Amino acid sequence: MEPLRPSDYDDGQAERPIQQPALGLAGFGRFMWRQLTSMRTALILLLLLALASIPGSLVPQRSSDPNGVVQFRREDPELFEILDTLQLFDTFTSAWFSSIYLLLFISLVGCILPRTSHHLKALRSAPPATPARLERLEHYRSETLEGDPEELLRSAEETLRKTGYRVKVEGTSVAAERGYLRETANLVFHFALVGILLGLALGTGFKYQGQRVLVEGQTFTNQLTSYDSFNPGRFFTDSSLEPYSLTLNDFTPTYQFDFTSGFANPLDFVADMTLTDSEGARDMELRVNQPLDHEGTSVYLLGNGFAPWITVYSPAGDVVFSQPVAFLPQDSNLTSLGVVKIPDGLPSQLGMIGFFYPSAVALETGALTSVYPEPDQPVLTCFPG
Repeated sequence: MEPLRPSDYDDGQAERPIQQPALGLAGFGRFMWRQLTSMRTALILLLLLALASIPGSLVPQRSSDPNGVVQFRREDPELFEILDTLQLFDTFTSAWFSSIYLLLFISLVGCILPRTSHHLKALRSAPPATPARLERLEHYRSETLEGDPEELLRSAEETLRKTGYRVKVEGTSVAAERGYLRETANLVFHFALVGILLGLALGTGFKYQGQRVLVEGQTFTNQLTSYDSFNPGRFFTDSSLEPYSLTLNDFTPTYQFDFTSGFANPLDFVADMTLTDSEGARDMELRVNQPLDHEGTSVYLLGNGFAPWITVYSPAGDVVFSQPVAFLPQDSNLTSLGVVKIPDGLPSQLGMIGFFYPSAVALETGALTSVYPEPDQPVLTCFPG
């Protein structure tokens, strides 16, 4: 035995090592709950939530940009399958993002409630009694004042109350305490954070998103069958759709040609619309970043393009198809791609793929391109699909 070590020293190599008490299932549960509800865990989960949101801005989301998801799949199908398996195209509804979100919510609630209870008890309790040996305190100082002891006590009490102390008079001494405002502000901040998380969860659950391509002169009725794409929340019901209709009367885009760069810069987009509901019809304007709000529903202008009127005749000269067809823009000069479907009226069904050039110019290769988004020299080309 070494002389500097006590006689009962055990280096762990004895024949009967120390037996630690068994943690048990309940003890393990308490340990995990304490770890989850610690402030350090909440901060880590908040950081993970911020990192988990990054894919939502890097890749198109099905909820907000379904056409972008389709284009991504067309351009890189192999990478699309990998990212789709990881649910990156549905980032904010994915299992891993929801798990982080729920764990953060539980962690914050489990951390805040005990601290709030303890803080309320501390606020209601009286300040601690005056120490019997004040000279032991670090910033102790003694001064002698002349006057009536009761008057001096009242003066000390009023002075301390004016400076924000909680005061308690005991016999010939005044006990005062403060410093709870910091914890109060801390709890208010965390309750606000929980409120934001809860608001986002409820807002996402009850809201819905839908898209509809609307051609001038057409009317949109706010019902499920009128949407081109529709993404409801978890708690959505058909009664969430407010009854109203929108008619697109006119759409006016404004561009300015930049002679330095050779590109057209968009200045303004104005959609003249008529809103009809139970109160009647009224004219309204819809602009970019200026949505149309009606009964809790917001209508946004997401894009614009062309819908050329296409007429198809049969060999006998009869009109078998005559209506506007919406074409999807492919570049800033609104070179657009569309599909024309003619199911009947001809000996066999016909489908055509078309390209629309608002300001068509022929390249050296003979291909056409658009050099300006306004229809200065419109050209439509179609071929069987």
